[in-house]
Parts: sequence; C-alpha cells; structure tokens
Amino acid sequence: MTAARSLDVADLPVYSISNRAPLWWGQFLMCVIEGSMLCMLIAIYFYLRLGVDVWPPPGAQLPFLKFPTLALVPLAISTLGSYWASEAAKKNDRRGMIMALALNFGMGVVFLVFRFAEWRTLNFTWSTDAHGTIVWSILFLHTFDMIADLLMTLMLVIILASGKYGPKQRLGVHVDSVIWYFLAGIWLPLYAVIYWGPRIVGSP
Repeated sequence: MTAARSLDVADLPVYSISNRAPLWWGQFLMCVIEGSMLCMLIAIYFYLRLGVDVWPPPGAQLPFLKFPTLALVPLAISTLGSYWASEAAKKNDRRGMIMALALNFGMGVVFLVFRFAEWRTLNFTWSTDAHGTIVWSILFLHTFDMIADLLMTLMLVIILASGKYGPKQRLGVHVDSVIWYFLAGIWLPLYAVIYWGPRIVGSP
C-alpha cells in the first residue's frame, strides 16, 4: 500500500477576490437568468412586430432618441467606476473602492434620470396595445435590475465608509461589478431594439 498523501492548505486565503469565488459564479449565473428573460422579451418584440403591417401601431409615436442616447455616456462612465472598484478590492484599497463605487453609483443615477425624463415623452403606456406592453416590459425589467444593483452598490459604499469591512465585503465589491457589466452590456441591444428597431423595421 502507498502512503496517503495530504496537502496543507492552511495558508491559502479564505476568500478569493477573483472569478474563482463561488459567489462570483453565483452572480454570473444570475446574469444568465436575467439575460435569458430579456432575450425572450426581445424575441416577443419581433414576434409581435411580424403580426402587424405598421410598427409602432397608429397613434404611437416613435420613441425619441435624445435622452436614451445621451444616457449612454454616464452608463459607459459608470462601468469604469465598477472596474476601478473591482481592481481596488483586489488590492484592499479602501479609499479606491469608495471613490470608484461612488462614481459607479452617481453615473448610474444620472443614467436613470435620463431614462425617467425620456419616459415622460412616450405617448403610450403598457396597457395601450401590444407595442406599448412589450416596450414597457423591457424598460421596466431593466430599470428594476439597475435600481436593485445601485442599492447594493450604495450599501457597499456605506459599509466601506464605516470602516467595518473585510474579505467578504471586498468580494462583494468585486462581485458587484459582474452584474453592472451585464446591465450596461445588455442595454446596448435593448436600446437598439426599442429606439432604432421601429425606425428600421417600422412600416414595410
């Protein structure tokens, strides 16, 4: 018989601030679920479009481009804040995490301000017709996810500012970037579908 071999792992870190952490994969899989839901909404959008001759239906104006297009700027900046926060978490840089998360949160709020301003220009509601229902469903789900993550980001800022943080909180900062990258990235095809789709495949 050969002697049993063992490996001393006592010196390994308890938390890995990287994509090897189980929490990171949990967040990634949640993004997959949310992404699947949004992709299904995109499929429904085009399914409904194929059933009518004019899109959007008569009486519904084309969504204006001004506010949603301007909103892409703070959204892009917010992803930089998310990246810098993740890198600061790996280095245990408390000040860097706070400043970067604050940038992420602030630019995310600016993005939502543009979105809410744009909503006021829409002349249809979720109950107007099938077009209104699918457009508002996409906007609501994406907005709900953004607000939820911004609240998580705000809580991380408060925890870090209090000074009561450790490896768990640093991992939380790193993982927070995963969902924000997803929300910013998935918005690009959604933006194209909602605001450019009717202009490209509106009337035959």
